[in-house]
This record gives sequence, structure tokens and C-alpha cells, in this order.
Amino acid sequence: MAELHVLGQIVGGSGFPQRRLFCKWGLHAGGAWKLLSGLSSGQTQVDDPQADDVAYWCHPLDVHFATKGLQGWPKLHVQVWHQDGFGRSEVLGYGFCHVPAAPGCHALTCVTWRPAGTWRERLSRRFLGGGTPTSHPRSRCRRSAERFRLQTETAGSVHLELGVILRHFGRYGVEC
Repeated sequence: MAELHVLGQIVGGSGFPQRRLFCKWGLHAGGAWKLLSGLSSGQTQVDDPQADDVAYWCHPLDVHFATKGLQGWPKLHVQVWHQDGFGRSEVLGYGFCHVPAAPGCHALTCVTWRPAGTWRERLSRRFLGGGTPTSHPRSRCRRSAERFRLQTETAGSVHLELGVILRHFGRYGVEC
């Protein structure tokens, strides 16, 4: 079986309207992929940047996959959350990026989005805080025909540094 090893870190997030940020992440792969070692999901600590608008997490990633095919190449899904002074959390953005298919070191920027909501939801979010009530992305766009109804706005960016190691892909006719 061909193997993919991903080493790196979730460096941090920038461009978000709030401070005190943390990131929930998950690696998702197709049915032909098997996780050999490492965690497929996790959460960073909360960072409250003092000098600039960049929240630094430096959260390590170390996963090892085996596969029988290229279909369903792993993707990294991220959710950036804000925690207020009372310990309440609200989601600020969703994003995903594909794990690079080329071996080597890669610096990635994952742009995030959030549901825009109706004008009443936006007004409520501005004055009362909180997110759009059905802000989980999968609950709004289950079928591809419904995706055009989802109105979004940009939220910020998550910065990643990933090292990719490929093993035995040449045996299966894949040139690296």
C-alpha cells in the first residue's frame, strides 16, 4: 500500500474580527484511506494576541495514512472559534484545504468563511454577539442543489506549515 505522512503545524489565524481565538480541526479522507497513526482531529489552545491581530497556536500535526487509491485525498477542515470573557464560545469561520500532493515543505493559507445570515441575524450578531443560529455548514447545504442558497462572507485566514512524505506511490504508477 502507498503511504502518506503529514508533519507540521497549525501556525495561527489572522484577519478575524475578535480576539481570544482557538481552532478545531479535522483531517478527512476517502474510503480507500486508512489512518495508521496520529490523531485525525483536535483543538488548539486559546490565544489572546496582545501586539497584533495574529493568534499563534503552533499546534502540531503528525498523521500517517495508507491508501489503495488516490480518490478521496485527505483534506484539512478547520473551524475558528472565539471565546469571550465568560467562557462562551462562538464560531467565527469555517475552511478547508487539501493536503498537498507533492512531497516537501509547504506553507498554506486556508481562507475561512461563515454564513452571512439574514439582515436580522446580522443585526443581532452585531449588537448581541453570537453566530448565525444554523451556522454549521453541513446543516445548510446537504445536497449540491441547495448550495447556491448559502450566502457567505469571508472571516479570516488560518496559516499552516506542512511537510509531506510520500512512500511507495511509484509502485502504483503515481509519479511524485
